[in-house]
Amino acid sequence: MTAPKKLKILICLLYYLPHRTGMQLYIQRISEAFVAHGHEVTVLCVRHQPDLPSQEMVSGVKVIRLWSPPIPISRGMIMPAYPYSAFKHIRNADVVSVHTPMLETALIGFLARILGRKVIITHHGDLLLPKGLSNRIIQGTMFFFYRLLAMQAPRLVAYTQDYADHSYYLRPFLNKVKVIHPPITMPTPNPENAQKLRAEWSPDGAPIIGYAGRFVQEKRPDLLIQSLEIINKKYPNTRIVFAGEYNIPYENTWEMYQHVVEKYRDQLIFLGLHKDMQFMADFFSACDVLALTSDSECFALVQVEAMLSGTPVVMTDTPGGRVPVTKTGMGALTPVGDYVKIGETIVRVLDNRENFVRSRDEIETVFSFEETVAQYEAVFEEFAR
Repeated sequence: MTAPKKLKILICLLYYLPHRTGMQLYIQRISEAFVAHGHEVTVLCVRHQPDLPSQEMVSGVKVIRLWSPPIPISRGMIMPAYPYSAFKHIRNADVVSVHTPMLETALIGFLARILGRKVIITHHGDLLLPKGLSNRIIQGTMFFFYRLLAMQAPRLVAYTQDYADHSYYLRPFLNKVKVIHPPITMPTPNPENAQKLRAEWSPDGAPIIGYAGRFVQEKRPDLLIQSLEIINKKYPNTRIVFAGEYNIPYENTWEMYQHVVEKYRDQLIFLGLHKDMQFMADFFSACDVLALTSDSECFALVQVEAMLSGTPVVMTDTPGGRVPVTKTGMGALTPVGDYVKIGETIVRVLDNRENFVRSRDEIETVFSFEETVAQYEAVFEEFAR
């Protein structure tokens, strides 16, 4: 039996640790799993904070951060030092992994072609910016560059077939799409810590609704807050606990929704960003339900993290976003953009919570971390030089 080939993998993306979103967690988990399997992994990204080292080893992953300096543009940055550095590292790699959306996709595709390397794209969600001429130009330019790379890439990895079928990025290339579920791991919740959090957040024993993610327009936290109008009729004093950044520099969502925040201020708790996954497991366990009310959602890893922590989910019925609930039955779907229906669905789950809970083993069977890593390795081995 032939031993698995040990690869030199170059991962290209915009932000890496300590930047913290579901996308960065995804890439961190898969990168460190590759290292554990004996592969050599290099991450090429922006040095998004000037005090970060330009190069370091993080859990066996070599992280190269470019400065010189980056030029902010909307949610991203232009990296002047990227062409030379990308050329050097692509030349030394066996296969290149690009995580989109990303501005430099066309450049990476050009360099990979002249160096004889294959590029595997992992798509983390279509770029959907708020209204405005400048945002339309940015969105169109990013998609154009993406298409140039996608036309030459042999494989495009999607979280789910459901999202791929509805994605304006992936739909033109469905013949190249390989569906691989995200790499999801979660510590076991500490019951004592979860009970302490419940007592702190809801001393009167009222239900606790969790929200995990950034407080940004596309995730529509305003709808979740407004749903308290419906929830309070059955469950007065229900608390919503927000875990994640809420005053985002590149969006004015926090200011935009202050009127609804102030209306229900006594029932809202804002924790900010927590990077400790044990805390997040305890957070999910302390909640009666996790609610995500996005207008669009590629998948939302926090859904499965909550399920692994024993907490059912209410999710808007969006392509990709609805998959964890539909595949596990651990939660309920609600229409997009309707705070009344959101409130009614949350009440239904609270009324019959035991009917929506599944065991940790059942969730891990559906979303297997080991299977995800094995599928990625198979794709990379197939197209490595």
